[in-house]
Amino acid sequence: MLQNVQPAMGAETVDVLDSGARVLAQAFIADRDYPPFARSARDGFAIRSQDAPGVLRLIGEVRAGEVYPDSLCAGEAVEIMTGAPMPEGADAVVMLEHVLRDGEKVSVDREVTAGENFGPLGSEATMGSPILAPGRRIGFADVAAMAMVGLSQVSVFRKPRVAILPTGDELVQVEESPEAFQIRNSNAWSLAVQVRRAGGEPSLLGIARDNYESTRSLVEKGLEADLLVLSGGVSAGKYDIVEQVLGDLGATFFFDRVKIQPGQPLVFGAVGEKRFFGLPGNPASTMVTFEIFARAALERLGGVLEPALPMMRARLAKPFRHKTGLTRFLPACLNGDGSVVEPLSWQGSGDVPAIARANAFLVAEEGREAWAAGDDIQVLLK
Repeated sequence: MLQNVQPAMGAETVDVLDSGARVLAQAFIADRDYPPFARSARDGFAIRSQDAPGVLRLIGEVRAGEVYPDSLCAGEAVEIMTGAPMPEGADAVVMLEHVLRDGEKVSVDREVTAGENFGPLGSEATMGSPILAPGRRIGFADVAAMAMVGLSQVSVFRKPRVAILPTGDELVQVEESPEAFQIRNSNAWSLAVQVRRAGGEPSLLGIARDNYESTRSLVEKGLEADLLVLSGGVSAGKYDIVEQVLGDLGATFFFDRVKIQPGQPLVFGAVGEKRFFGLPGNPASTMVTFEIFARAALERLGGVLEPALPMMRARLAKPFRHKTGLTRFLPACLNGDGSVVEPLSWQGSGDVPAIARANAFLVAEEGREAWAAGDDIQVLLK
């Protein structure tokens, strides 16, 4: 799938304070050495390592934001605070709790190695060296790095526009009161949140009814966006006409089925330069297939160089079995530290309450039938 999605091209400049969760579109470098001076990592005493162990004469102190004016000579020590520049001549810091102070004398009762408890000049980054490269989603530490080198604005990739198109005569809008044979259009809303979470801008097109004209009109509108995501209408039923419409528009289908459950009838293809996903219509199928496939495609369109599934492993809280032949993604709950997972009882891919209660999906391998309590199993984070 990723081989058939081109990375983003457009970029825009934003304030660094507004860049969180956007995708970096520029490289930036260190504007000076970091740290720009030999910097103490502890509160303690700056000394010459060859003078320890021994009793040293305290000749002054230096705080962060100050520079000690003199050089350290044999048998001398300077009290130093975390973040302060090392005095000339000192090559180690002895932590406060490792010395005994008596007036203007400090006793060090152990050997000290040169380089202890301070960061040398340029040890984090040298002037002109790269700090970050394009293609990564910006987090709080990235913002700190930008601020460190003096960036107040930064180039980020444009957010992809994603058209969301649910299909089906049974659907009504969320604010409507459905008849007994109708359901509210929850998929469009869950997809909109998933799109935003993946860095896109969702556009809800309405509902395509189960007829050719309605579906084609809205699909053509959806293909004006960077990515079209349809929900429903991709199975083999009499009124599942999405693939017919796309085929008539000249679509290339890269695949139209996957060996997973929920979510087997999944379509991915292109009309010209525009990519589309036809996701199954059952809510769990829609959510799972978006997270596994469409999310990565959207992130790539948004400039992320290496989209990755948020997978981990945990121990099963109780025995588990499933029918082999398909990889299954089943609602589950991870405990607080993520070490133990428990599958939830659910009634199939239309069971929205069970999916809402879950914080993860248990990933049952297609070739394995049973797991015992305590066995290791893969988990997809929700």
